[in-house]
Amino acid sequence: MTTTNATNARNRRHWLGLALGAGLLPLLPACSAQTSFNGIDITGADYASDFDLPDQHGRQRTLADFRGKVVVIFFGYTQCPDVCPTSMIEMAEARRLLGADGERLQGIFISVDPERDTPEIMREYMDSFDPSFLALHVSAEALPELAKRFRIVYQKVEGPTPTSYTMDHSAGSYVYDTQGRVRLYERYGSGAQALADDVKKLLSEG
Repeated sequence: MTTTNATNARNRRHWLGLALGAGLLPLLPACSAQTSFNGIDITGADYASDFDLPDQHGRQRTLADFRGKVVVIFFGYTQCPDVCPTSMIEMAEARRLLGADGERLQGIFISVDPERDTPEIMREYMDSFDPSFLALHVSAEALPELAKRFRIVYQKVEGPTPTSYTMDHSAGSYVYDTQGRVRLYERYGSGAQALADDVKKLLSEG
């Protein structure tokens, strides 16, 4: 990648992050006076409420499957060079930092690249971070509507060959409490400890 292309890619990711933040911040409910989170508190939000998608093992999944656990959802793609692996590594590290409570953190990866991210590829990708994490597949036809409901943005960036394209996409993660309610938006780069601390607080709520 040339210096110019690398700079453009960084600028696109920066713009996408700002775009998502701009969409969320005006709609943020009042933060709780009792609990302070590292992530953005979006308790009561009317978006990112649920999904009904197959995982990498072929099982259909919804948020109801994970009651009693804190769910962290990240949108990305397996050929992502930087943001996605960094985010998944942090998610796996947060699970480790939680000790025994790590069993109650469910990591979920939703692909924005249905063309290349087959169940087999996503299974290998999840196994490289944490075998307990799930990767969900959405069809190319259904992806725009899902992105709208979750207020995430994505854009295909053509490469030198038809299959060497990249995907610009939102870089944060949604966090759900043990009742399946969306509670937090964790910014990209917040770190594993910050995520682990937020998960622990949500688990303590019961």
